[in-house]
Amino acid sequence: MDLLRNGRPRVVITGMGAVTALGGVREMWESLKRGQSGIRNVETIDASHCGVRIGAEVRGFEGSKYVEHKEARRMGRSSLMAVEAAGEAIADAGLTSTEIEAEGERCGTVIGTSLGPHEVAENATFKYRTSGYRRPNPLALINALPNMPSHYVSRFFRTLGPITTPSAACASGTQSVGEAADIIRNGRADLILTGGVEAIFQDYVLAGFESMEALATGFEDNPAAASSPFDKNRSGFVLGEGAAIFVIESLGHALRRGARIYAEVLGHASSSDAFHVAALDPEARGAVRSMKWAIEDARLNPSDIQYINAHGTSTPANDSTETLAIKKVFGELAYGIPINSTKSMLGHALGASGAIEIAACVHSMLEQVLHPTINYRTPDPECDLDYVPNEARQVKNLRYVLSNSFGLGGQNASIVLGTL
Repeated sequence: MDLLRNGRPRVVITGMGAVTALGGVREMWESLKRGQSGIRNVETIDASHCGVRIGAEVRGFEGSKYVEHKEARRMGRSSLMAVEAAGEAIADAGLTSTEIEAEGERCGTVIGTSLGPHEVAENATFKYRTSGYRRPNPLALINALPNMPSHYVSRFFRTLGPITTPSAACASGTQSVGEAADIIRNGRADLILTGGVEAIFQDYVLAGFESMEALATGFEDNPAAASSPFDKNRSGFVLGEGAAIFVIESLGHALRRGARIYAEVLGHASSSDAFHVAALDPEARGAVRSMKWAIEDARLNPSDIQYINAHGTSTPANDSTETLAIKKVFGELAYGIPINSTKSMLGHALGASGAIEIAACVHSMLEQVLHPTINYRTPDPECDLDYVPNEARQVKNLRYVLSNSFGLGGQNASIVLGTL
C-alpha cells in the first residue's frame, strides 16, 4: 500500500470517541440513522427565567471515568468531556495509555473549542463578588483558559509532542482535525489526539444568543421539532454541547501497529469572510473558498465529492448562504449531491460540532448510509438541493465526503474525508 498521497504522508483515522446528547459515537450514530433527536428541555441548569429553555445537553455526565473526583471538581465541563472522549478514542484505536505515553514526543494534541471551560471563570467571578471579595480560588482562572481541554488530555494520556488549541468559533473542531493532519504530514508527529469540544450551557449564553435573535423559539412543548435546517420555516439554531476526539496517525504508523483504519483525512482548508462579526457574506465568498481549497488540498475535483455534511444550523441566513456556496462550487452537480445536517438532531455544539459531524461522516462511509435531516417539512425556494429529508438513505460506493463548518467572525473550515 502506498504510504504517500501526492508526495505527502497519508493520514488516517483509527480511533473515535464522543460525548453527545445522543451518547457515545456508536449510540449517537444509531440514533442519527433513526432520526432521533437529542434536543430536549434544559435540565442541567436553571433556565426558567430564559426565553429559550431547550437544548441538546448531555445529561448525567459526571466526567469521573478518567479523572479523580477531587480534581474533576476543579476542572471545567469541557475539559472533562474532552478527557472522556479522548480516553474512548484511545481504547477504540486499540491502544492503551501506556502505549500512548511510549509514543512520547511523536504524539500530539490538537483540540479546538470556542470558549473552552468559560463557565469556571463565570462561576468564580460571581462567587468572588458575592462573598465579600474574599480570596478567590487560585486555580479557577487557569482552569477557565480555552487550552485546558488540550492540556488535560495531554496530561492524563501523556502526549508529549505538539499541542495547540484552535479557537475558530463554530469552525474549531473541523479546523483542528485538518491542522492536526498537517502536523503529521509535515513530519512533526506520528499520532495525534484531535477533535473539538464545547460545554457552555449557561443562562447568559442562552440569553445572549436569544438577544441576537439566533435561537429557535417557542418549542418548549416539542423541543425535537426546533431544529429544521433548510426548511422554509426554520427560525434559528438550538444550542448543543459535547465532544468528539479522534486518534489520527500516519498510514505507515497505523499499518506498523496493525491498526483498524476507519477513514483517511484527504484535505482541508480554512478561509475568512472578512465581512462582519456575525452576519454572513451574502455572496458566500468565504464558504466558497473554504470548500474549493479543501477539495484542491485533497487533490480531487468537485465532481469527486459524493456527499456533503452541511454546517446546516437552521438559521435563515446560514442555510440559504451555504446552499448558494455549494451551488457556486459544484455548479449543476450540486443538485445531484446529497446533503444533510447533523444539527437537526444534535443542535449546534459550536466548537465541537465539526468534530461530531466528522464522526457521522466516517460512519456514513463505513455503512454506506446517510442519516436524515429531520424536521424538513416545507421546501424553501432558496434551499432547493437534496437535503436527505426525514429518512436515512442507503447509498453505494460512497468514497469521498466533504464536511463544512462556518463560525462567527466569518471563519470557515472544510474537510475532505475518504475511504482507504
